[in-house]
Amino acid sequence: VQLQACGGGLAQPGGCMRLSCAASGSWFRDYVMGWYRQFPGKQRELVASVTSGGSTDYADSVKGRFTISRDNAKNTVYLQMNSLKPEDTAVYYCNTYRNYGKQRYDYWGQGTLVTVSS
Repeated sequence: VQLQACGGGLAQPGGCMRLSCAASGSWFRDYVMGWYRQFPGKQRELVASVTSGGSTDYADSVKGRFTISRDNAKNTVYLQMNSLKPEDTAVYYCNTYRNYGKQRYDYWGQGTLVTVSS
């Protein structure tokens, strides 16, 4: 499983940015994809996820501002971030996981830094 994230950079408060994450392999369409973020000194937290069927879930802090979507033809998951706030500044990671019995294995893309500042 390989995940390649891109996007990120500097945005102004109130601005927008789109992250994308390309996945290797035909497995993509069958698995949940997610975006996490990590603040300095904190654990990664779930930002948004999308199931294979297209159902989405969001952290309360981003509801109404962020949109996760997936393009199974391109093996790519996106995170559209609107109305950005300085507190959205973090390193963002795309994610997928597998459950093997009771054990969950997480796979991560490389982090991409999003900075929201004027």
